[in-house]
Amino acid sequence: MLREKIEKLLLKVQKPARYIGGESGSIVKDRENISVRFAFCFPDTYDIGMSHLGMKILYSLINEREDYWCERVFAPGLDFEELMRENDIPLYALESLDPIKDFDFVGFTMQYELSYTNVLNMLDLAGIPVLAKDRDDSLSCIVVAGGPCVCNPEPLADFFDIFILGEGEEVNLELMDLYKEMKAQGASKSAFLKAAAKIDGIYVPSLYSVSYNEDGTVQSVTALDGLNKRVKKRIIKDFDSVYYPDNFVVPFTDIVHNRASVEVLRGCIRGCRFCQAGFIYRPFREKSASNVCRQAVELCSNTGYEEMSLASLSTSDHSQIGDILTGLIPYTEKEHINLSLPSLRVDNFSKELMDEIKKVRKSGLTFAPEAGTQRLRDVINKNVTEEELMRTCTTAFKGGYTGVKLYFMMGLPTETDDDIRGITELAQRVVDLFYSLPDRPKGKGVQISISTATFVPKPFTPFEFEPQATREEIMHKQQVLMDSITSRKIKASWHDPSTSILEAVLARGDRRVGQAVYRAWRKGCKFDSWSEHFKFDMWSEAFSECGLDMAFYASRRRSFDEIMPWDHLDYYVSKEFLVRENKKAKNAETTPHCRSKCSGCGVSREIGGACFE
Repeated sequence: MLREKIEKLLLKVQKPARYIGGESGSIVKDRENISVRFAFCFPDTYDIGMSHLGMKILYSLINEREDYWCERVFAPGLDFEELMRENDIPLYALESLDPIKDFDFVGFTMQYELSYTNVLNMLDLAGIPVLAKDRDDSLSCIVVAGGPCVCNPEPLADFFDIFILGEGEEVNLELMDLYKEMKAQGASKSAFLKAAAKIDGIYVPSLYSVSYNEDGTVQSVTALDGLNKRVKKRIIKDFDSVYYPDNFVVPFTDIVHNRASVEVLRGCIRGCRFCQAGFIYRPFREKSASNVCRQAVELCSNTGYEEMSLASLSTSDHSQIGDILTGLIPYTEKEHINLSLPSLRVDNFSKELMDEIKKVRKSGLTFAPEAGTQRLRDVINKNVTEEELMRTCTTAFKGGYTGVKLYFMMGLPTETDDDIRGITELAQRVVDLFYSLPDRPKGKGVQISISTATFVPKPFTPFEFEPQATREEIMHKQQVLMDSITSRKIKASWHDPSTSILEAVLARGDRRVGQAVYRAWRKGCKFDSWSEHFKFDMWSEAFSECGLDMAFYASRRRSFDEIMPWDHLDYYVSKEFLVRENKKAKNAETTPHCRSKCSGCGVSREIGGACFE
């Protein structure tokens, strides 16, 4: 019945292939033989969600179990959502087209703060009460979330039953095993949540109470029922042997990253002080070159993809990157597969690496100096010098490249107008370098693209204490940058800082912020990460109506002894280390990367040994 209603509406919407399922590689099982059903929800459109590597891994992992069935769910586009509501079609999973309100778990991956209202909208569209307190106590439809945003899940605490901290390959199955056991016993949801909270990596927000000081800061977070005061994240210790799928669901329609992806390492050695991922994914772990090559060939052979990505936070930091490329290039050349290496570093980009990349990729190169002056690069611990950038660009230009894209941030701690002008001056020196080389590509001009983003202070980074630049300050910095560009060889782009301000508010918000999220959604906010749908005025109204000040969360400096809303969650990096790094930043002192020297961040203590053998 539901299938027929859906099929009748498909010709009325854009990209109907988003809503039909049935793709190659999708997994369909017999409902009668299933013990636990898991709806894996991505709070954005199919095009974006289907590009997410974490969903691909966990989808295949759960479905390896014969009696467990994981299905995919995405936020419908506005055109299809309108038709769904008009025709009483609840949010459904693509594999079975069954309503997700009938599943055992409804799980969201939280990759970006500006997707929060989409979560509420999807729950409502599914017919699931948006607020956790409004759901009954029967053991069904457990609403869970994982992903990087749950390192501070407090703004979402009112909506979720469970948060999964850290890496999900092991803990997800442990949680589902417990559910299967307790469901057979006829247990209640509240009993299950209390039992689940004892699993490492599981945080049940309803079992923790929060009190506040008169100034609005957090006074305390208290664990109920004898639970641990701090909840530790989960990590995969043996990353080289961890499960990885040998097949992906191949979409009928184009998506953002329509390619095979192999995760080559997890974590990062660098310690850039603004980068949340670099800290919350510690410790650094690699797959062996032989394993990477085997998985890459399997994926391309099974899916038919003609593009392959070696995915990580910093692919060129892999200690065997040369062996990986040597092992893959013969295969990719023979099969005409385009090899993509995202996250290249200025300081380890060699001629040998470039020569391998050029065999399959001839587009422009992208590097991230992040700041325009060496002083500010030292503040953020980027550990990249101008000499290294020029050496890298020289290698690229001599190798035939005529375009380089440079990423920077605005609003970094201690930043001045001179640092902003330094962005243009650095880009101009790259332009001058190109024309100074006698063996540059002849008959071609150079194009340097500057892309700037607004700095967002995030939890579990040394800059979690720092205020974010205000909208007026960012607009001033953008004007300074624009005024400093005089060459047509340099082009700059940036985004409206309003989205970054909201991102900062949600990233560092406490449990009270959930009221504003709920009110903003009720006002019609959704797809907030899409500029054409973002309504900053409505968000401002929502916070005002809840008696909350956005500036309190975004542009206020925190003292080192303030209790953060996320301090009861343990991501292995100690607060003492973050304070120490913050103080070093103010003195523009750098910290060596982890492979060079241990900085004492606390991770080695937690894992019971050195991060590097």
